[in-house]
Amino acid sequence: MPILNRAAEMQEEIAGWRRHLHQKPELNFDVFETADFVVGKLREFGCDDIVTGLGKTGVVGIIKGGLGNGTTIGLRADMDALPIEEITGKPYASTVPGKMHACGHDGHTAMLLGAAKYLAETRNFAGSVAVIFQPAEEGGGGGNEMVKDGMMERFAIEKVFGMHNMPSLPVGQFAIRPGAIMAATAEFTITVTGKGGHAAIPHRAIDPIVAGSQLVAALQTIASRATDPAEAIVVSVTKFIAGSAYNVIPEHATLAGTVRTLKKEVAKLAEERMNAICRGVAEATGTEIKLDYDANYPVTVNHPEETVFAGDVAAKVAGEPQVHRAIQPLMGGEDFSYMLEARPGAFIFIGNGDSANLHHPAYDFNDEVIPHGVSYWVRLAETALAA
Repeated sequence: MPILNRAAEMQEEIAGWRRHLHQKPELNFDVFETADFVVGKLREFGCDDIVTGLGKTGVVGIIKGGLGNGTTIGLRADMDALPIEEITGKPYASTVPGKMHACGHDGHTAMLLGAAKYLAETRNFAGSVAVIFQPAEEGGGGGNEMVKDGMMERFAIEKVFGMHNMPSLPVGQFAIRPGAIMAATAEFTITVTGKGGHAAIPHRAIDPIVAGSQLVAALQTIASRATDPAEAIVVSVTKFIAGSAYNVIPEHATLAGTVRTLKKEVAKLAEERMNAICRGVAEATGTEIKLDYDANYPVTVNHPEETVFAGDVAAKVAGEPQVHRAIQPLMGGEDFSYMLEARPGAFIFIGNGDSANLHHPAYDFNDEVIPHGVSYWVRLAETALAA
């Protein structure tokens, strides 16, 4: 089945919702206006139940089918934005300095609202659909908070599905894979303490910048020498902060960054090697080195049966040639992983076309994607909950 006619008819209306949200980006759990907008629309659509405050500021709407009793499936969208200054120049650009929707969560929210409107109008399914609007995907773990609040049990959700836009994948195409599709994430902060002094008398100081520079190089050996080359791992140092004058060796240096892996044993190895490298560099340079290592999101793992099902639904919307069923895993993180740990399900990518990359200040969600995304959600619900 191709794109739903009704989804195409609704495109302009849904794009209007999306652009409204785009102008008012909110961060982390502080998505109060966004959540209020979602609740208002769900009430307007006639959802049977609307619950707020799950995972602090998350929203769940329940739509009961018109074809009898059955199970409940969850469809999830994220609502939060990023601390980035927008440079798109669009007439609907962010009105909030230093904040923008640079990952397309405005589009995700709008598409799921569009699907909710359609499903509430037609109710051509048995059982119930839980439309899940989640805060704090960008580092806050909002998905985990909603799970910990008992969302799955409260609404008897048996399966859960997520979707994210993908720049460079053509509009109208989908991409998915069974098993690990996105990486586990960890953040680290390394504090190096030396002995400050005059830059012209380095032998009377202990230079934390030199020690920190050795750490930057040595940490790269975790991927290049300590890990099996066939395994996926990224170790990136993204901050190096030290000093404030040309002629002063500082007392302290701070390094920070991220580790991405696709297997728990590789993640464990990375943390062990990072600790060992810090100890070794401290001993060699006479500095004190403190490592704070924070394992964050787990690997996003698609369940086999649900992955095939999601791919089949995408093929009904786009045609089989437009569905890539064995993409390479991405090393980005995604807290939908917590929902997939709690229930079977699958996470799929939908093409955003030739746009700027995610998290780039020139990024914008492509409104031409809307009919494809709405059709996917509707077909998924009606197929999973067929009478």
